[in-house]
Amino acid sequence: MKSLVRLLIAAAGLALSSAAAHAQGSATQAYPSKPITVIVPFGPGSATDTVARVVAQHLGAALKQSIVIENKAGANGAIAAAYVARSAPDGYTLFMSGNSPHSAAPSLNKSIAYDPVKDFAPVTRVGSFTLMLVLHPDVPAKTIPELIAHAKANPGKLSFGSGNTSGVVAGETLKVWAKIDIVHVPYRSAPQAIQDLLAGRVSLMFNDLTTGLPHVKADRLRALAVTRIQRSTLIPELPTLDEAGLKGFDMDSWAGLLAPANTPPDVVNRLNTELRTIIENPEVKAKLASVGFEAFSSTPGEFGDFVKVQLAKWGKMIKDAGVQPQ
Repeated sequence: MKSLVRLLIAAAGLALSSAAAHAQGSATQAYPSKPITVIVPFGPGSATDTVARVVAQHLGAALKQSIVIENKAGANGAIAAAYVARSAPDGYTLFMSGNSPHSAAPSLNKSIAYDPVKDFAPVTRVGSFTLMLVLHPDVPAKTIPELIAHAKANPGKLSFGSGNTSGVVAGETLKVWAKIDIVHVPYRSAPQAIQDLLAGRVSLMFNDLTTGLPHVKADRLRALAVTRIQRSTLIPELPTLDEAGLKGFDMDSWAGLLAPANTPPDVVNRLNTELRTIIENPEVKAKLASVGFEAFSSTPGEFGDFVKVQLAKWGKMIKDAGVQPQ
């Protein structure tokens, strides 16, 4: 009798497990059954926003579902990151993140309401932004050595704007490495900073190609160098800061899509498959290149490992630059 009861209990357990698995599988197969929201940590018109909208357009077509872009700027991307970390892990809230909220904010902010590794499920890298150092034309410098000489001859007279953590860390690193005194002027987003640079209210800034290159081509700003250790394929005529004399200067800004932790693996894999097809499409790559972004994808695992490496790298850069948490 006891054996029969045990068998019945075991059978019931297997039936429940099978039903639960079937229900989860059915839910995954039905995904997505409603619009998906992509959270962007910067304002409209920013480089991250621009890239997110290009990718979202194609992802919506692939999934046959609407993709909504929602901008949540502030606190170096930490506001947006905390929101996504608290969102339901169902694949309907995604995060177009980057080095600001995931690599730098943990060291630049005194406290953050999320764990950049534990609270997210990596989906795929999307690519890299190239940062360049741009000046207002009134600054009498056409090379990095000339800029450093001018800044040393005029301590405290030049200022640099920043609209994201890349701009903050690059500017502060330049100050330390070149031993110059320039004043930092922070902004909530890059488009705001570049408007003041165009008006001459700040002297220079480290800016992405997406928002800066059109002004350089129109001779409204002067570009001196890029921050990556190798020249950008998008603007190969510009030297690197390493070539210009700041040996070892290497800063790469990245973008990638993540979901809240515990998002079902099948949903993550579905998103990864669709996104990799989109990002590696030559037409999409060309579209993103036209706005100053180098597109490439990854597996979720590769992206997760990359996030951990970048978190340590940016933490060291911020410490070495002497930037105090705010």
